Amino acid sequence: MKHIISKLLTIFMVFSISLTSFESKAQQYEIVAIGYYNLENLFDTIDSEGVAEGDFLPNGAKKWNAERYYYKLDQMARVLSEIATDKTPDGLAIFGISEIENRFVVEDLVKTDALKDRNYQVVHYNSPDRRGIDVALVYNPDYFELTNSYSAPFMMADTNFKSRDQLVVTGLLKGEEVHFQVNHWPSRGGGEKRSRPKRVAAADLSRSLADSLLALNPNAKVMIMGDLNDDPVDISVAKHLKATDDKSKLAEGYFYNPFMTKYKKGIGSLAYRDSWNLFDQIIMTPALVAEDRSTWTYFKSEIFKKPYMINQEGKYKGYPKRSFVGNKFQGGYSDHFPVYMYLVREVK
Repeated sequence: MKHIISKLLTIFMVFSISLTSFESKAQQYEIVAIGYYNLENLFDTIDSEGVAEGDFLPNGAKKWNAERYYYKLDQMARVLSEIATDKTPDGLAIFGISEIENRFVVEDLVKTDALKDRNYQVVHYNSPDRRGIDVALVYNPDYFELTNSYSAPFMMADTNFKSRDQLVVTGLLKGEEVHFQVNHWPSRGGGEKRSRPKRVAAADLSRSLADSLLALNPNAKVMIMGDLNDDPVDISVAKHLKATDDKSKLAEGYFYNPFMTKYKKGIGSLAYRDSWNLFDQIIMTPALVAEDRSTWTYFKSEIFKKPYMINQEGKYKGYPKRSFVGNKFQGGYSDHFPVYMYLVREVK
């Protein structure tokens, strides 16, 4: 009974948002949270044909067994269950994830004790990535009604190169049409400069997919999320995807990237060689940054990091606490911090 009452309160709850951010101090808003999290190697323990998962098997270097798998699921679920609960008791209404082996690991994730009461649903397609990792979108059906989804193939002239396809999901966010593109662009393996053309190609695909939606509806509300393996100021994001934190450029065909502002302040979502990168981003089409708050509008963005997710000592003090350091299991979370943002809408 307590759970049912909580759900009803969540669905009909009205939120008063920052008085300095909106025109009317008396106006009330409803709010939803959208997130993205790289789960870092969420593999099952089964040897799948054609998947380079050797380390993540019971007889592999990481001794990846059922105990460690379910522990990892609980760790991931703990983080996801806590994001945004300071403003909405149901937490994330929708979130994208990457570095998952298949649909089954996502279904196991949403069935964990920390997440099962939210009745999360999964959108997933298999990708041709050589490591066998995919992307997915997870949504709470109390907030989002799925109407369409597809997986856009990522292809390059070098047909031997295989990477993650890009997921496109359309649906109704409490009655209003929105679109999500979930990405995990090619890594910097072999060096940032040498691998850059792969991420440029991924950015061109992301932009093309968004432009296709905008061609159908110039006011389409599209959120492009993912681990881009590039920072907001890199050429793939800033020039090819055309994403900026300068709202004055939105009329010139740019998308809005609030994480660019954070990056310029030295804020990151992952650390490497004592410097921070902000590869994890959520980027929006201009309609989400409009002044009309009678429809879903961007409010603010955050990087979620709690002390328990951070190494508190040693060589990697301050870094995200990972599940493994090399092949040594340390029972952490991910090498990335999740990112999220809030959308708000006037209560009519």
